[in-house]
Amino acid sequence: MADKLVAVKGMNDILPPDSARWEWLEHKLRALMRRYGYLNIRTPIVEPTPLFVRGLGEVTDIVEKEMYSFEDSMNGDKLTLRPENTAGVVRAAIEHSMLYDGGKRLFYIGAMFRHERPQRGRYRQFHQVGVEALGFGGPEADAEVILMARALWRDLGLTDVRLEINSLGVPDERRAHRAALIAHFEAHAEQLDAEARRRLHSNPLRILDTKNPAMQDLVNAAPQLMGFLGEASLRHFDAVKSAMDAVGQAYTVNPRLVRGMDYYTHTVFEWISPKLGAQGTVCGGGRYDGLVEMIGGKPAPGVGWGMGLERVLDLLLQSGIEAPSRPPDAYAILPDAQALSLTIAAVEALREVGLAVLMHAGGSAGLGGMKSQFKKADASGARFALVFGSDELAQGMVAVKPLRDAGAAQVLRPLAAVADWAHELRNA
Repeated sequence: MADKLVAVKGMNDILPPDSARWEWLEHKLRALMRRYGYLNIRTPIVEPTPLFVRGLGEVTDIVEKEMYSFEDSMNGDKLTLRPENTAGVVRAAIEHSMLYDGGKRLFYIGAMFRHERPQRGRYRQFHQVGVEALGFGGPEADAEVILMARALWRDLGLTDVRLEINSLGVPDERRAHRAALIAHFEAHAEQLDAEARRRLHSNPLRILDTKNPAMQDLVNAAPQLMGFLGEASLRHFDAVKSAMDAVGQAYTVNPRLVRGMDYYTHTVFEWISPKLGAQGTVCGGGRYDGLVEMIGGKPAPGVGWGMGLERVLDLLLQSGIEAPSRPPDAYAILPDAQALSLTIAAVEALREVGLAVLMHAGGSAGLGGMKSQFKKADASGARFALVFGSDELAQGMVAVKPLRDAGAAQVLRPLAAVADWAHELRNA
């Protein structure tokens, strides 16, 4: 016997009935995107490795140790399974000249890949929804994408999600702050852990995001970027905060909030829930005005966010929110294989007018008896059983038996008028 094959560690199967929760969430997301006027974009799972090296930065954790990269054996191209999709969306916008006639509001839903230790909320294949507003440079776009996430929490019934925001300014302001950070940490080099020492000259901003308790006092005393922001950056950030105030959205300005990618400018934000423990960020994003040019396009602004579907589903579970079940409308009971032709014709007619009908199918031992079929009909959650018995069929009829209303009587309905009683079943 051949060895049993299993899924790659950290890349999980999503099986029924759990997959129904994913479908429900995705339906909610697509409805949200439609309300805000965002259009779907679908980019390849595999992209050129230089896209992420250039877009994310060579010294980010993603590029340094988390990407699934390989060389194409056919032509030697360096390729990578996408670890995030903002860079891919921007690449597509540049390649297809999508901004030639103005800004675009786009969204995606799909699988991403990072080689990290699987743990709660983190998998090697995970799924993200993201929005990207390309070509819009004002603070109104920042406010819009932040409030889109708020609208989703409301659509899902989630209440325990809070907003943190910060401003990273523009590159010149960050360079001045970077120099001050390096000087501060060099003056206290003996307090830095190994990871902080490694990042000191390559990406000192990420030191502010350390979770090491021994470094918290040192980090708290570090120069804050807000003190290096110029008038224009402060005005942009104030406008975003004013928009939040105008709609009654509470927020905390967190001066230590940074993003892992190099392309962020101005507004950055995270939506956080305490119900997810240490990995509490459910949604994160911000403005990335330099990314289009960094990847090779003409300078154009952009802002957006990414949200892990696994995180959102976990938060729904922790909050006691269940996706509504969607059982079939009817279960077709087939006592005799000889009745298959009449049964399947009626079932297909019901499906054509919009009813969900689960038709009984037998195993290797045959169809099974009426009692076992009724048990399966009941277990399916269907509201009605449709009994295609020989007596009923001889009269050109089918028996419609309510399964969820003990007081309702079984009735006969004519096979020749399926559409008429299909409407009756739908509205019962």
